[in-house]
Amino acid sequence: MTLPLMPQATAVWLVENTSLSFQQVGDFCGLHVLEVQGIADEEVATGIKGKNPIASGELTIENIRECEKNNKKPLILIKSSNTTSSKKKKSPRYTPLSRRQDRPNAISWVLKFHPEMSDGQISKLIGTTKFTINQIRERTHWNIANVSPKDPVMLGLCKQNDLSAAISKARRSSRWKEMQANSEIIKDTNDSGIKYGLVKKEDHIENAQSNLDNENINNLFDEIANTNET
Repeated sequence: MTLPLMPQATAVWLVENTSLSFQQVGDFCGLHVLEVQGIADEEVATGIKGKNPIASGELTIENIRECEKNNKKPLILIKSSNTTSSKKKKSPRYTPLSRRQDRPNAISWVLKFHPEMSDGQISKLIGTTKFTINQIRERTHWNIANVSPKDPVMLGLCKQNDLSAAISKARRSSRWKEMQANSEIIKDTNDSGIKYGLVKKEDHIENAQSNLDNENINNLFDEIANTNET
């Protein structure tokens, strides 16, 4: 049951300024009828200043008059349309001023070692904008000459758990599956994957061996071709 903002203070005002029954006041304010009677006898809520529910927009004078004529009729609380939601909006990640200059370095690190992460993930992780990320990627940032890849965890821009979770999520996406077709990207990201426990070392060694075998085969074909030409 929804109650007025200040139940006892409202009850004090209703007892002092209306002829409503104790039951009506108690039902409206969420108080026991004996407690309302105690307010009337000045044994309860002494020293509490009455709060006018009409002035606060919680009751109408018409409703009070109707209830005074009929003690079976309940008071009706007017719900404010300006009531704010109890659910808090998630505020953007705050980055201390002293660390904001490190954002470009962190962005560069993520783009280099974890290209599987989307701009949205990077933005959320580091607390930056997609515009800045694109500037670093295209090397059009105003300070690009001084930008060097640095681990955002070491810079204090994010936590290790958050980074690992973001990488893991990115590698489950369809975007990453499409990027796996490019062997160069796989090679660059596997090293960092081992570091964060996202790629098994055995798998990395197996992939490296496979690449080496392919390279040896290509070299062999080149030698055969050169022999035939001579």
